[in-house]
Amino acid sequence: QVQLVESGGGLVQPGGSLRLSCTASGSFGVYDMGWYRQAPGEQRELVAAITSRAGTSYKESVKGRFTISRDNNRNTAYLQMNSLKPEDTAVYYCKFPNSGTYAGTVYWGRGTQVTVSS
Repeated sequence: QVQLVESGGGLVQPGGSLRLSCTASGSFGVYDMGWYRQAPGEQRELVAAITSRAGTSYKESVKGRFTISRDNNRNTAYLQMNSLKPEDTAVYYCKFPNSGTYAGTVYWGRGTQVTVSS
């Protein structure tokens, strides 16, 4: 069983930055990872994904502002968020693996709240 722990959320003013971390209890080096978010009353949506070889993809509205990365030695994925906007406000979750399963299971973290407000 894998546990995912997210951290790094908080309250930030528009234009500010935050870095989210997602640490897995096991080794995820050969799997892709994803960051998702869910705003109140909205469906959970994919924000960014990273493959085992560090290929990345992004939701159109965050391109150029968010950067996903990974450190396989620390079993940790990151989401650097710059130029934050109020519409980025949501609970952010990491997902492992982002595609397929790990021994038949998909794992989600508990989420970290990001609030962008003046």
